[in-house]
Amino acid sequence: MPDLTQIGNAPSRPATCASPPTKHVLWLQSITLAWMLIELGVSVYAAIAARSPVLLAFGSDSLVELLSATVVLLQWTPSLRLSEHRAGRIAGALLFALSFVITAIAIASFILKLQPEPSPAGIAIAVAALIAMPLLAALKRREARRSGNAALAADAVQSATCAYLAIITLAGLGLNAAFHIPWFDPLAALAAIPLLLHEAQSAWRGHPCACC
Repeated sequence: MPDLTQIGNAPSRPATCASPPTKHVLWLQSITLAWMLIELGVSVYAAIAARSPVLLAFGSDSLVELLSATVVLLQWTPSLRLSEHRAGRIAGALLFALSFVITAIAIASFILKLQPEPSPAGIAIAVAALIAMPLLAALKRREARRSGNAALAADAVQSATCAYLAIITLAGLGLNAAFHIPWFDPLAALAAIPLLLHEAQSAWRGHPCACC
């Protein structure tokens, strides 16, 4: 998805001059919010049930994507408006903290020889994300270019990031389920950390993740 590397270059408009959202934008963000709530809930539940570090990493990114999608909609709600800069700082801080927690849990899984269990629910939500998120990212990228909306452009990159994390999550869960080797799960979680940290740094600086 090479086009996603340039999406952050869409011109930013002042919050006070944000043009009214199109029906397409409202539809896309409503779908995103509904999906991310489902993805977050299923991921966290499955992570707890299966003691899965990689599902926790996937759910952590879902939380940040939920915030990103919300920021886009808040542009047109003056009484609740959240600036892109402040939202980026919040998202970055959350990802830094969650990356630390996920790393600690993954390392503890190795040291304590914990046994993450196969998670059909986790595999299902990762497969669904792998199908849905690239499509949403492409549609948001198109609308961002039409409107010149930087927040929507950044949100498109967040959606693309979810697809990359879904691949890592699916690899860890799938290998554990197929070969019954539990350490594949925390290993996949550690493999996701560089992507989460890169995204955290980009969000903190106010730029979309350029790794996608």
